[in-house]
Amino acid sequence: MVGLFQEAGPCEVVEVADGKFGTQLRKWGWDRSSNIIFVDQPNHVGFSFDKLSNGSLNLLDSTIVFPPSGAPADQPDYTRLDGTFSSNNGNSSANTTEIAARTMWHMLQGFLASFPQYNPALTQNNTQNGPVGINLFTESYGGKYGPLFAAHFESQNALRRSGGLPRNRTLEIRLASLGIINGCLDDAIQGRFYPIFANNNTYGISALSLADQSNAAGSYLGENGCQQQIQSCRGAVASLDSNNEGDESSVNQVCKNAQDSCSSAVIAPYMTSGRSIYDITQKMPSPFPASTYLEYLNTAELQRAIGVAINYTQSNRAVADAFLQTGDPQRGDQISQLGYLLSLGVRVALIYGDRDYICNWLGGEAVSFAVAAQLPAYSPFYTAGYASIVINSTYVGGMVRQYGNLSFSRIYDAGHLVPAYQPETAFTVFSRVILGTDLSFGQPVDLSNYQTNGTANATYTSKAPESAKPTCWIRNIENTCTNEQKDKILKGEGAVVNGILYDEASDWQSPGSSVSVEAGYPGAMPPAMTATSLLGSSDPDDAAISTVDIPTGVYTATATPSQSGSYARRMLFNLDVLLWNFAMVLITIYIW
Repeated sequence: MVGLFQEAGPCEVVEVADGKFGTQLRKWGWDRSSNIIFVDQPNHVGFSFDKLSNGSLNLLDSTIVFPPSGAPADQPDYTRLDGTFSSNNGNSSANTTEIAARTMWHMLQGFLASFPQYNPALTQNNTQNGPVGINLFTESYGGKYGPLFAAHFESQNALRRSGGLPRNRTLEIRLASLGIINGCLDDAIQGRFYPIFANNNTYGISALSLADQSNAAGSYLGENGCQQQIQSCRGAVASLDSNNEGDESSVNQVCKNAQDSCSSAVIAPYMTSGRSIYDITQKMPSPFPASTYLEYLNTAELQRAIGVAINYTQSNRAVADAFLQTGDPQRGDQISQLGYLLSLGVRVALIYGDRDYICNWLGGEAVSFAVAAQLPAYSPFYTAGYASIVINSTYVGGMVRQYGNLSFSRIYDAGHLVPAYQPETAFTVFSRVILGTDLSFGQPVDLSNYQTNGTANATYTSKAPESAKPTCWIRNIENTCTNEQKDKILKGEGAVVNGILYDEASDWQSPGSSVSVEAGYPGAMPPAMTATSLLGSSDPDDAAISTVDIPTGVYTATATPSQSGSYARRMLFNLDVLLWNFAMVLITIYIW
């Protein structure tokens, strides 16, 4: 739901009045270019569950206890909420990416079989199931999910062709493109860039001293350091758990040790800076993007409208622990899987916001070169230059290196959740990826021999914005509230309005009257909206678009804007919301 409500979905949640929420059109929602499914997974995350279990959620630390119990004596009653949740039994969820991939394949099979009207392979005059063409976009830990999910889909297709799976009871899931947004794919490649990015980035921020950078680098490269332990993990997996079942305790321990070493000695030193791991320009805690949707998804009217019998929780510690206990983050194989997908003609797009630390763009760039090295045919990727990503007639949103079906994009002034920071840029890049055009201008090209021309490195520097004032969301206390605000909650001070802690109730400001007019509500459609075409326009701003108009089309550039005006419209936002164990998985379905 992070991707749906904070990034790329058709709507965003807004406050309408005290105790009332609605949804408004997101101008750059990705549904403009494709039908989309957002998936809550692994099991226990979001609205997904194994069995309905009544319990109590402690908002201060996000723990859930069964059966329901009263609030601890040292905290206010409102910080303990009774509700219905998943069982939180780690044994009833995936504990490795490979197992999660199998679940995803079965989900797609079940969904399209149960709702054939959403299967684009079944056209009006064709009742035979053909290939279901999809684009798979993932984010964050999705850097591990995406390659293995996609490769699993292809292995299932091969089984169907060989007779290992019944063709009359399964569907071919044919991947056209895989997009990975600020993905943490492989610490064997990306790990060494954590201390480098922390001390030497394009925003001039030194979050680590040179001494601390050197120590972290030594912890990565040294004897029995992060890098060597990753190699030991992968050797153990290859020998004893090649199917990544996660049921070999000796393998799990070796891989967990590798994860612990990399996390504590290489990644964690940055935490002492007080800066957000999702946006190096911002101090912790950061209020962007807004967590309004957490309240909305837990309203009775919304849950009745969508037919769920469970309270929404954004992430789940049982799932996180299950993946950590198997050392899943370090088991690897994502790079070779991306090479395999390229060999099948799948478009692979690596998209990185340049303000993110935890899955930073320097490591992402290194991943792109490692992927290109998997196939001799992709050696020209190394010599392809960085070209401007032209978003409209006045704005360059980043730089892209592209050869054939492989691309790496650095998105300017964006943190971990790129579509939240740079919605127009993210939408444009997404649309160009699934259309198979060049990512620089959006022009039709022959990807079999296309490559970008430009500079060898993406060197553009930018000034960091000021840190924003924190907003304390009661349903996200750990990540959005300062220590002072947490103390205020414990003392029963302040006032909570629409899920936000204020010093006084009078500090809350009622939204303008236009919000209630434009918003849709659970079970009720928003007002009719007018579609305004951008096709044929040299600039989307040329169209007269009111707040409820729906723009259509995707911009195709014919020239690069002059440098003097190309960065004027960049949005300077900040963010801290996504935990590593919750990764956006977005599937777009289209007619092949």
